[in-house]
Amino acid sequence: MTADGRELESLSEDEARVELARLHELLSAADRAYFEKDAPEITDAAYDAMKRSYQALESAFPELKRPDSLSDKVAGAPVEGFAKVRHAVPMLSLAKAYTDQDVLDFIDRGRRFFERDKDLDLVFTAEPKIDGLSASLRYEKGVFVQGATRGDGAVGEDITENLRTIADIPHKLAGSGWPEMIEIRGEVYMTYAEFQALKARSAAAGGQDYVNPRNTAAGSLRQKDASVTASRNLKFFAYAWGAASAEPAATQFDAVQKFGEWGFRISPLMVRARSADDLIAQYKLIEAQRASLGYDIDGVVYKLDSLELQRRWGFVTGEPRWAIAHKFPAEQATTTVKRIDIQVGRTGTLAPVARLAPVSVGGVVVENVTLHNEDYIKGIDSTGAPIRGDEPIDVRVGDTVVIQRAGDVIPQIVRVVLEKRPADAVPYDFPHTCPVCGSPATREHNEKTGKEDSRRRCTGEMICPAQAVERLRHFVSRGAMDIEGLGAENIELFFSAGLLRNAADIFTLRDRRPEVQQALFERREAQAREREAAKGISRKKVLTAEERTYEGLDKLFAAIDAQREPELDRFIFALGIPHIGETTGAALARTFGTVEEWVRAGKETAAAEDPKSVFPSVDGIGGTVIEAMVDFFGNPRNDDVLDALLVQVRPKPYVVTVSADSQVAGKTVVFTGSLEKMTRGEAKAMAERLGAKVAGSVSAKTDIVVAGPGAGSKLKDAEKHGVLVLDEDAWLELVAK
Repeated sequence: MTADGRELESLSEDEARVELARLHELLSAADRAYFEKDAPEITDAAYDAMKRSYQALESAFPELKRPDSLSDKVAGAPVEGFAKVRHAVPMLSLAKAYTDQDVLDFIDRGRRFFERDKDLDLVFTAEPKIDGLSASLRYEKGVFVQGATRGDGAVGEDITENLRTIADIPHKLAGSGWPEMIEIRGEVYMTYAEFQALKARSAAAGGQDYVNPRNTAAGSLRQKDASVTASRNLKFFAYAWGAASAEPAATQFDAVQKFGEWGFRISPLMVRARSADDLIAQYKLIEAQRASLGYDIDGVVYKLDSLELQRRWGFVTGEPRWAIAHKFPAEQATTTVKRIDIQVGRTGTLAPVARLAPVSVGGVVVENVTLHNEDYIKGIDSTGAPIRGDEPIDVRVGDTVVIQRAGDVIPQIVRVVLEKRPADAVPYDFPHTCPVCGSPATREHNEKTGKEDSRRRCTGEMICPAQAVERLRHFVSRGAMDIEGLGAENIELFFSAGLLRNAADIFTLRDRRPEVQQALFERREAQAREREAAKGISRKKVLTAEERTYEGLDKLFAAIDAQREPELDRFIFALGIPHIGETTGAALARTFGTVEEWVRAGKETAAAEDPKSVFPSVDGIGGTVIEAMVDFFGNPRNDDVLDALLVQVRPKPYVVTVSADSQVAGKTVVFTGSLEKMTRGEAKAMAERLGAKVAGSVSAKTDIVVAGPGAGSKLKDAEKHGVLVLDEDAWLELVAK
């Protein structure tokens, strides 16, 4: 189902391309929020529904599968500031079950897969799904040598020293019988008691507030100072393993019991079961004990017990077929709406938030809940259908509402208690101007559906302060300008200190070195005070001039200077124009070649009575992107900001070097697996500059498949169609000829 209510099967190829791009952007943003910022923005159920639609589109239109398909990814990119660790065995996510029928279907799929083995007794394990941060611990000869986060499933962050501070993680394995090398995997988490103690210590020291144990555990584990991690008293449950020189046991259950013998904490609630009824019974037993466990769990995980049968059943789209996570239903509570505020995001979206009378839901005090958009407040979805009850029921200030934490993370309104609605409650009047900068806020018109977009956006673009921080974060991010050392934390710091207001200011930071150094120093002092408070130390220290020197400043300035001549496609993407992602940015760069031509075309298009008649035909770009260009270049307040930025940076012309002796000109290339000598984006750009077309799926029309470690179904498709397969070294050798 698309955003406008249509079935995926009814879409044309062009419509499918637009819908796939929309879902890719939404899912990527959700991944960044959950895995990189530890601040989820949508529910698990909503994420899973979008992911299923995304995968269904790829299945229905395989030729549209992108080189950077999210079906091949597990989670978010590794965060900045830590060395990277490539997992020898990927850390995969699990499929989700929300109903008992989903569990029955899971068991039935297993029985059908093994139906030829008539006498086979399928045994499963059931264990609590801990809500924390996944980690992988490498042991060599029984000694802990390296620890990493899951990251994007293929590459994580090296957090060895922080993991060493966790008492549940043995520095040396106990007992005997452990393999020469093994990666123990499990979940780092924080207990309710420790979470409340940390909140109290932080409040007493005038420090930050903490939202929930899961986010706090994730943030604690990613501290640059391991002593901060140590002060948080984190815990660890072991439940799986990755690479190993020998399997720890023949079954899942026995392997986990071995972990207990080797010194790890394992769940006492893990059991074996032989039927769906037994699994569901254990699910209900664990759910009944949930409130008394002292830590967060958000479901029960079922796994096929036999490791041999796990290997036979295999994997699909980055998930094991032999395991599933049965999620708990959300807990509910009743409260009242005190007021409705509007927040403005990076792309200018006006996001309404209901401020509630505080209420506890599942052990977390909830005071705010997103109202998503204008239509949601009115009680309708994108198709106009009611979302709360049989008739549209709006949300008003003063209303009594039933809320729940969907997926035990995101609060949402389930129902409005109409019989308790105050007599003077009036429908909410959604603003048509930005509450921050006063610019008009408009709803885009979707010409294909004939309907307005559900989101209202501020047209202030680069001059809107509310959008500035998020836009700046996007500008310096890895897929955009990729300025190392200028991550989200520093962007927010420099913005709050008045050192950054727009992208051009980044490139003049060196001119304000004393102010930059002072801002960094003050943050360091604040962090030191928090550490001291966490340890029960109360003292004040005046730092000397030498201690005020920030050793990484020259490195930061050098990283900024290194990006003064960015690739044109990355520059366009970095501007953060709505609907212009990496793929669209590359298409625009190929079409116009230089930044001057792109700007000229943008201004001409914005000034035209019929923009579509002026804008050139570009493969993959339709009315939505053209409208975004018109909005951007039609806003004169963006001119000064863009002009100032182009004084500081000179994007390189996008040159397609199709020489007579190019070995790949005119050929269709597919990249699959994990590339080790270049990013997927770099590989794609290289191929296109040499005149090749990069496709997302393998067909009889494919000429070359470049396969890195972990290549899966695409490699099999290449063999089926007789397509030339090269490893990364052979590809680089070919294009160098």
